[in-house]
Amino acid sequence: MKNTNFYKVLNSKIKKNKCLVGIVGVGYVGIQLIIQFNNKKIKTIGFEKDIKKTNLLKQGLSPYSYIKNKNIRNVKKFSTFQNNFESIHKCDVIIICLPTPIKKNTKPDLSNIVSSFSKISKKLRKGQLIILESTTYPGTTRNLIAKKIGSRFKMGKNLFLSYSPERENPGSKMKFEDVTKICSGYSKNCLNLSKNLYQKIVKKVVKSNSLEEAEMSKLLENIYRSVNIGLVNEVKIILKAMKLDVNNVIKLASTKPFGFKSFYPGPGIGGHCIPIDPYYLYWRAKDFNQEARFVKLAGEVNIQTTNWTIKNIIKIIKKNSANKKGNKILILGLAYKKNIEDYRESAGIKIMNALLRKKYIVEYSDPFIDAGVPLIKPNKKSILLNKKNIRKFDCVVLVTDHDKFNYKLIMKHSKILVDTRNRVYRNKNYFPL
Repeated sequence: MKNTNFYKVLNSKIKKNKCLVGIVGVGYVGIQLIIQFNNKKIKTIGFEKDIKKTNLLKQGLSPYSYIKNKNIRNVKKFSTFQNNFESIHKCDVIIICLPTPIKKNTKPDLSNIVSSFSKISKKLRKGQLIILESTTYPGTTRNLIAKKIGSRFKMGKNLFLSYSPERENPGSKMKFEDVTKICSGYSKNCLNLSKNLYQKIVKKVVKSNSLEEAEMSKLLENIYRSVNIGLVNEVKIILKAMKLDVNNVIKLASTKPFGFKSFYPGPGIGGHCIPIDPYYLYWRAKDFNQEARFVKLAGEVNIQTTNWTIKNIIKIIKKNSANKKGNKILILGLAYKKNIEDYRESAGIKIMNALLRKKYIVEYSDPFIDAGVPLIKPNKKSILLNKKNIRKFDCVVLVTDHDKFNYKLIMKHSKILVDTRNRVYRNKNYFPL
């Protein structure tokens, strides 16, 4: 073992599909990695603390609406799932795919990574490759991971470290293998191992010059979206005051074949990236005596959009409801985007909670979230969307435009229909926001 060339040994295992890959966190990112490695007959272990989720996976059942049970049954050929890190030392590659939210003060919350890696680090052995895929600020991989284990290993020689930002888009029709993968390394050896691994499951891998540039590339991707969504949401509010249709304006602008990309407004941002990632740069910039004012402003505008939506729902009801009380509201869709069950940072939940606080009677219907949402107090379950139920409400608000919704039924039987997604046709009871 003294003269072992750990780089050569691991590289050989990767090239021959003989490496065992450990996926830490079997969420929307981790499960796709397991599926892709399984397709190449590369063995994996999924490490997931959620016992309910691992039990489903062990039974060959999918915890995710956009992944079929058949895909999960297939991964059982080369994959196992565990609730602890007892077998982490057996893995040749360890890919960390844990959530990185923000705290109430918008400061980055890396507790999931810190806590898990504290346990993992005790079981590491020579010859392993560690890859962080979680979204984070520049410097995390080097300062949080490399420094913690650097005294025990020779980084780049007998232990290898990489950062490769996830680019998973839940519910997307695009094939995983068609999405370009970025990889970086603590050293050249680390970079090459990471590149060789990902080339097994994607068509194109692009090398980053440093860990920090790769970390920043992920933030920039999502800041770009946040800023443009903030821009179009602000324009929507302005054009509403001018009595102009923002969607028609966007369609006209999008006829330009260069210099313009269409972004469409909504009730506010949601999900695991757009509401969170920009604040990672905003916070990190302060360490260098810089203030990311533009980034912060976009985040504020997107938050204000949800508040503006709530105020206008109430205004529309008071002005147009035949019922003087007008206090019964049905929210259509709680997921942060259509055709998935993910409700993290969802505008629908914020809208529903705000209306409940104002003493409105509020229910929701979402074909992907029928068991209720703990973030809503009191906890409620999704109601069936039919003629009888729709007519019970003074106002119906379309927040998430799932394809499963029967829009003809909704249009026909809604007393007031507020549309935050520009999804349905106009009629006398229709109010776009």
